[in-house]
Amino acid sequence: MTKMTGGEAIIESVVANGVDTIFGIPGAQIYPLFDGIYKHKLNLIVPRHEQAAAYMAMGYAKSSGKTGTFAVVPGPGILNTTAALCTAMGNCSPVVGLTGQIPSSFVGKGRGHLHELSDQTGTLKSIIKDAFSIADPQQTEAVVNQAYATVARGRPGPVTLEMCWDIMAAQAEVELPATVVPATDTVDVDPDSLAAATRMIVQARKPMIMCGAGALHAAEEVRALAELLNAPVTAFRSGRGVVSEDHPLGLSAVAARQLWDDCDLLIGIGSRLEMPYMRWGNYMQYESKPSSGPKLIRIDIDPGQMETFIPDLGIIGDAAHVCRQLVDQLQTKVSPDPDRLDDIAGAKAVAWQALQKVQPQMAYLDVIRQVLPRDGFYVPELSQMGFTTWIGGLPVYQPRTFVDSGYQGTLGYGFPTALGVKVANPDKAVVSVCGDGGFMFGVQELMTAVEFNIGVVTIVVNNHSYGNVRRDQEMGYGGRFCGSELRTPDFVKMAESFGARGYRVGTPAELKPILAKCIELDQPCLIEIQSERGQESSPWEFIHPQGTL
Repeated sequence: MTKMTGGEAIIESVVANGVDTIFGIPGAQIYPLFDGIYKHKLNLIVPRHEQAAAYMAMGYAKSSGKTGTFAVVPGPGILNTTAALCTAMGNCSPVVGLTGQIPSSFVGKGRGHLHELSDQTGTLKSIIKDAFSIADPQQTEAVVNQAYATVARGRPGPVTLEMCWDIMAAQAEVELPATVVPATDTVDVDPDSLAAATRMIVQARKPMIMCGAGALHAAEEVRALAELLNAPVTAFRSGRGVVSEDHPLGLSAVAARQLWDDCDLLIGIGSRLEMPYMRWGNYMQYESKPSSGPKLIRIDIDPGQMETFIPDLGIIGDAAHVCRQLVDQLQTKVSPDPDRLDDIAGAKAVAWQALQKVQPQMAYLDVIRQVLPRDGFYVPELSQMGFTTWIGGLPVYQPRTFVDSGYQGTLGYGFPTALGVKVANPDKAVVSVCGDGGFMFGVQELMTAVEFNIGVVTIVVNNHSYGNVRRDQEMGYGGRFCGSELRTPDFVKMAESFGARGYRVGTPAELKPILAKCIELDQPCLIEIQSERGQESSPWEFIHPQGTL
């Protein structure tokens, strides 16, 4: 037993769970927590906004597969992080948020203590996977371990952990925690489901595989299954790169649409299957199961997914484990069609040619892909460039290197998330591409990047507008632009005032050498792309296509 504060006890248990980096901003209720961070000499990244702390933890987690951790004060502090928390819930990122609480004698009294919420854990539980509270320092190790197990178990997602102000500050005799060995998330796969899936796959002539975030750790197993079947593999956002898009079987969403009408079996692996059943169907009308299309097998660790969208056959289990068993069972039972490679190559060529009309985004993305190393990270935004990446404008070669916001579509997430990606992957190139509107949500984090030398290259496409909103108002509301046109700063001067390097370009050819230089510098850099309002071609006909090209 060792005497320490509740805040120190939390940090002792956090460290025992393998954490070495925390993103956070100190405040009155959590001073003991930060004292524990100081004593442990943890890598502390201090952003300029609490929301950014959670985004950085999310980028750290999503890009590495490890749990990201942030710490902020309760009440308005933790509420400031909720946009990032719901985004982490949407893109399946394991994130733990550490926070405080009002003094224990005030909880539930409604007295109006500093940062008081009527039900902090209840509010957070409505957004995230779970919210924990430690009432007794002796419970610290058990509750912290439970929190870190919860974020990684099943479908990964964020949780929060709170302790009251007085308990966190008080000294108590606490047993030092033991190092935690992460538990393997094993689920016994139903043998009957495997047998039924094997029969369905054997009977299929033109199967297709679609991956989501639940397949990111299973790239080798998914590729083995795909190569056994000569099945094309695609993804919309989170699952991109599970099979490289320059592999003969890897293809973009637009290319997959060319093959969809002939597909007789879809195997969804760790995916909500938004693309074929929502984006390619009726985005405004919920269906509990497919009303048309191929037979559907879903493989997912989350049993609830089989209820929200009902497949012909559901297999509950870890993607890598299930794919490995399917390969073993199918090894001597399938004879894949060799002509499918030609069909896939043809679909990829048609799609790539069709996408060339989306300009100037495609020209800029082509330059970025040429310069960005294969293992480099690309973090898009809700922008014209970002939407173009959804449809394959930037091929993705490795899992986790395309870090998207998932179904939340959170404007402003990109730049602070990219900083977390770079902290988790200091030796890899990280490029964040934002519109001027989304970038300004987190512009203050340029100071964080400079202070901690986080070498993200940030490209800001300055079209003086919320570009997608402006286009929607132009096309659907008679050009009645309301709130969509923006006045923007001199981004180069602004970057330099923060201590970052600033550059300005007007063409893809100008971007190429400057981007290469910035990646080589490995310092905080901002590149402004000058663009006129309404200049970009719309990518939306490819996101919501009506048929093959």
